[in-house]
Amino acid sequence: MATAYRPYEPGTEPRGHLVPAALRAPFQARVWREFLYLVISLPMAVLTFVYTITMLALGAGLLITFLGVPVLGAALAGCRALGVVERARARALLRLEVAEPEPVLGRKGGRGGKRGPVAWVGALLRSGTSWRHVIYALIHLPWALFSFTFAIAFTSYGWGFATYPLWRWVFPRYMDEPGLQIFGDDHGRAFYLDTPFEIAATCVVGVLVLLLTPWVMRALTSVDRIMVAGLLGPSRLASRVWELESDRGTVVDTAAADLRRIERDLHDGAQARLVALAMDLGLAKEKLDEDPEAAAKMVDEAHGEVKLALQELRDLARGIHPAILTDRGLGPALSALSARCTVPVTVSVDLPQRPAPAIEGIAYFTVSELLQNISKHSGARTAEVDVWRTEDRVLLQITDDGRGGAGTSAGSGLAGLAERIDAVDGILVVNSPPGGPTTVTAELPWR
Repeated sequence: MATAYRPYEPGTEPRGHLVPAALRAPFQARVWREFLYLVISLPMAVLTFVYTITMLALGAGLLITFLGVPVLGAALAGCRALGVVERARARALLRLEVAEPEPVLGRKGGRGGKRGPVAWVGALLRSGTSWRHVIYALIHLPWALFSFTFAIAFTSYGWGFATYPLWRWVFPRYMDEPGLQIFGDDHGRAFYLDTPFEIAATCVVGVLVLLLTPWVMRALTSVDRIMVAGLLGPSRLASRVWELESDRGTVVDTAAADLRRIERDLHDGAQARLVALAMDLGLAKEKLDEDPEAAAKMVDEAHGEVKLALQELRDLARGIHPAILTDRGLGPALSALSARCTVPVTVSVDLPQRPAPAIEGIAYFTVSELLQNISKHSGARTAEVDVWRTEDRVLLQITDDGRGGAGTSAGSGLAGLAERIDAVDGILVVNSPPGGPTTVTAELPWR
């Protein structure tokens, strides 16, 4: 469940305003958006409540016939449709981003495994999300009535009292009264707000109510935010499933890219050299009797090709999973990796024991890719690699004194690295201001 709502925090307003934030709050657009949301909530809640109660009662009453189940399905489908309207209203007026809930998926059935209306209605009735929409429809009405009353009362009384000196003249001119009547009885006793002190006190009370109104609005709409996000959004389980499906797609894409890279390296590198080596040895064999010196020269060249092919195969194997990482662990592997970097690198590894092999491999290749970026793009003179464990997480921090400006924007190498780390519930944070230094911190699970 993803929301983009950021709660209000006093003191976070932009500096430079001559008027304090508390005095500006009643005039801000946010207050009026929240007021409009609370006012519209009552008719929407009445509509949703009446629809839900009517359809559920009708469906329950018709359960003795074959029409009951379809009517209940229509009731749940309608509640989900009204939930779409409620999420859109919260998005527009409360700036609350709530992800769409999981769709209704019927079980496969019928000829050819097609999904039909019966399966779809059954899925609606089994869906916890559908029933959460029903709960929202039932509990939203009393809360909407409560919040509507408070919003109207605070807004009307606040602005009415604050502007009382501007419209008090209406009473003596048109109503034959000295001012706004506070109370009166049958014995002719009454109290009017008509003296200068009483008018000023009324205005002060109105201003105080106005200053309090934004906080009342935010408190009321905070409950609405919780209700919309908790009942009309996807469940935690569904959100986790979607996250895992996305991570699985990232892992599959990464594995496919690695396989293509290995295939390309084998085809363009070692395989081409071995083909050339076979041809050279074939020619040397033919010339062995006719021209032994030329044959010996060709065998010598073939020997050099064998060495190059072996080196390329070693590099390729190191790119898949280096032997030193398997045999000796992350510390020695990162030290060997830093020795091949064109920039002097200081490595510090403080791990009480070895993490899971998969996490160890991800940590190694994360550092490898970051050191390659430092060599190619940073212009740095020195770099540092620190690895340590905190609770059940492995932290990697790579720092360089280069030109900075690195980021995880779409299409960059760091963006792809961040996706691969996120696929194992890790986090990648890049701090690289223009001019440097650059610090990249990666957090990985221990197991």
